[in-house]
Amino acid sequence: MLAIVNGKVMPVSGEPIEGGAILIRDGKIAAVGKDLKIPSEARVIDADGRPVTPGIIEAHVHIGLGEAGIGWAGADVNESSDPVTAYARAIDGLNPLDTAFDEFRAAGITCANVVPGSGNIIGGTGLAIKCQGTIVDDMVVKNPTGMKAALGENPKGSYGRRNKLPSTRMGSAAVMRETLFKAREYLKKKEKAEGEDDVSKLPKHDKNLEALLPVLRGEIPLHIHCHRADDITTAVRLCREFEVPFVLEHVTEANHIIDLLKGADTHLAIGPTMHYGSKVENRERDFRTPVEVARAGIPFCLITDHPVLHGKYLTMSAGLAVTWGMDYDLALRSVTLSAAEHVGIADRVGSLEVGKDADIVIWSGDPLDYITFADYTIIDGEVAYQREVE
Repeated sequence: MLAIVNGKVMPVSGEPIEGGAILIRDGKIAAVGKDLKIPSEARVIDADGRPVTPGIIEAHVHIGLGEAGIGWAGADVNESSDPVTAYARAIDGLNPLDTAFDEFRAAGITCANVVPGSGNIIGGTGLAIKCQGTIVDDMVVKNPTGMKAALGENPKGSYGRRNKLPSTRMGSAAVMRETLFKAREYLKKKEKAEGEDDVSKLPKHDKNLEALLPVLRGEIPLHIHCHRADDITTAVRLCREFEVPFVLEHVTEANHIIDLLKGADTHLAIGPTMHYGSKVENRERDFRTPVEVARAGIPFCLITDHPVLHGKYLTMSAGLAVTWGMDYDLALRSVTLSAAEHVGIADRVGSLEVGKDADIVIWSGDPLDYITFADYTIIDGEVAYQREVE
């Protein structure tokens, strides 16, 4: 049992509590409030007036797939043998001993959605994990969280330079459309055969189409990489055509098509905004996009796309968004509860509420200030990182 007392508790889902306390039991939040009765057997951490927030959540990263500092041997982000690898699963390539996890915990990041890269039109499934552990199966919060897809420069560059389909944006959209069409037909045949209880009429097993069935059934969304306004528009068009759930990731030029996105019924993961424009489609990225998206009331979170921008800069990104005009509370929410909503794990993490996982950070100061450190990072009620030994 663990208790945090005398903190500025910032639940995200409610108003801050000055001199607040949190009681943790069996890895869950048992109570949040003021003047809590703390059991004598509890280990007590005195926050001494410091801010206490939910753990920071990274909604789109490649940690453990693109490992830090080891080059080719740790490059498992893209299965670049084919533009459609829906059957690939991030869980099978994720190394929990990637040294970047140490830095994530030191930055207050307690949970991450790890996804395949954007080299393929459809790249495989991602999963949400806790940032603590040595066996990935024991770290899972949700698997799968979605099916990774991509439009724009990355997939057309990956295959076009090899003179393979897709080599253009037209070809990219065509590959995605054809794949979704085949998956829809495959599902119809399966459902008909199962309805007639006639296994002889089942379609021949197809690993890609089988992997896409949860998308067609509306069980998981497509997580679509798209930067440019036309690619974002194409993503919306395709998903409407096939009536599949989707979220959009990166969306550098979302500020140019605000009205379209307001009516798209989707969630945006914006970033890495702090990173320089590394190619034509994201060369104009800055904090105008998240600020304008926020003002329009479109649901969003901020991401770093680690290791493109190191995950430890996620809270700094949120702080910079505030300097550009974003509401402070919304910026904090964008790296906690909104990130959890984007990934589909807000029932467990993202805010300090009774019954949720005890993923908590005690900060040295304002959590969005670049000079602030995580003093304690707590994951599932256990101290996973401590800046100074008591």
